[in-house]
Amino acid sequence: MPENPVNLGGSQCGRGQPLLFIAGPCVIESEDLVFHIADTLQGIAAKQNLQLVFKASFDKANRTSIDSFRGPGLAAGLEVLVSVKERTGLPITTDIHSPEQADPAAAVCDILQIPAFLARQTDLIVASARAAAKYGRLLNIKKPQFIAPEDIVHAVRKSEQSGCSSILLTERGTTFGYGRLVNDMQAIPIMQSLGCPVIFDATHSVQRPGGSQTGGAREMIRPVARAAVACGCDGVFLETHPNPHQALSDGPNMLPLNHVESLLAELTQLRELTNSFSSVN
Repeated sequence: MPENPVNLGGSQCGRGQPLLFIAGPCVIESEDLVFHIADTLQGIAAKQNLQLVFKASFDKANRTSIDSFRGPGLAAGLEVLVSVKERTGLPITTDIHSPEQADPAAAVCDILQIPAFLARQTDLIVASARAAAKYGRLLNIKKPQFIAPEDIVHAVRKSEQSGCSSILLTERGTTFGYGRLVNDMQAIPIMQSLGCPVIFDATHSVQRPGGSQTGGAREMIRPVARAAVACGCDGVFLETHPNPHQALSDGPNMLPLNHVESLLAELTQLRELTNSFSSVN
């Protein structure tokens, strides 16, 4: 069975634990921007005594347009993330897109993230699970938009059989018709029933796919995040940027950086309330 709670440095994520926050920009646009966001998030985490992991992508391989900005690439991107960890002391995570990226990413990142579109790719799951086990890391698998929540069990079993039992699952919405994602909050307890802590992706859940560029409804981030925490998710994932209108990826569904502190405080209070309730059998 997967571990629950899972250990992340000196903290834990899962049943009865405080929320784990995973936050940062969608993609590494520049070192200065990443440091600014990381320093801000570290200050919020220290002030509120939060468990927070810094996230940024070295490559956005799943872009709509071939002309879209993708990031600095594996080697340069990992160097930036290592600098963030040394500078702030925050754990770090990034997403990977091919099996050969797993080992170098796991060598430096505390969590390896599998993008939702790729969570059925057996070779990627196996390589990531083996690398996570090798370096003592966590594996975060994002549920694809096109499967039922109970069907993520196959990715969990692939990971376990490849040696990794420290697994997070992330709910990020389900495709509904054209150009919309919906969040069925039943997905949270269903995925938790597989034995893993469940993270709720509050920013990709409000994406509006389609067209030449993915859109989004960032004004919906706060209400869906509240709902997910009330439903018992173990962590919240959100992407943030000082000026989302100028972001090079996923700007329409990113939270402005100056809105992060109040939202995390709100969600933390909700988690404390839900943890205070006894389980209903």
